[in-house]
Amino acid sequence: MLDNKDKKIIAALSEGLPLTLRPYQALADELGISEEELFSRIKKLKEKGIIRRLGGTIRHDQAGIKGNVMVAWIVPQERLNEVGQKCAGFPFITHCYVRETAPDWPYNFYTMIHAKSEDECLNLVKKLTEELALKDYELLFTKKEIVRRMRRYFSEEI
Repeated sequence: MLDNKDKKIIAALSEGLPLTLRPYQALADELGISEEELFSRIKKLKEKGIIRRLGGTIRHDQAGIKGNVMVAWIVPQERLNEVGQKCAGFPFITHCYVRETAPDWPYNFYTMIHAKSEDECLNLVKKLTEELALKDYELLFTKKEIVRRMRRYFSEEI
């Protein structure tokens, strides 16, 4: 069970770290705790699996990454875990998902690929088809980036 301090930490982390030389110290100061306590609590939340990871979000377009494609694959059910593990290991794949199929949409596995250009994306997909021994897929290139907001947790409770 989470106590009020843990909820405040999670709420603060979901807002993003302050842009300062010591972001965790600034966050701890804002929460009225020491930096050591903040690190200790974050570590415990991670050990319990409540927090999976802390990471940054890159605006691909502004970073010069112009090739973005969601690849919808048909993967045999018995190969989903194997293919998912392999895809999760490629540095150019940022997301892997398994989804339900539909009568008019047989694709059950999705990967998001980022590269410098659409041509580079196509070359990476070609490499994947050979390495994964998969041939049935659909390319869904990004038409427009919609800036996502981070999910805020517990902010309404505290």
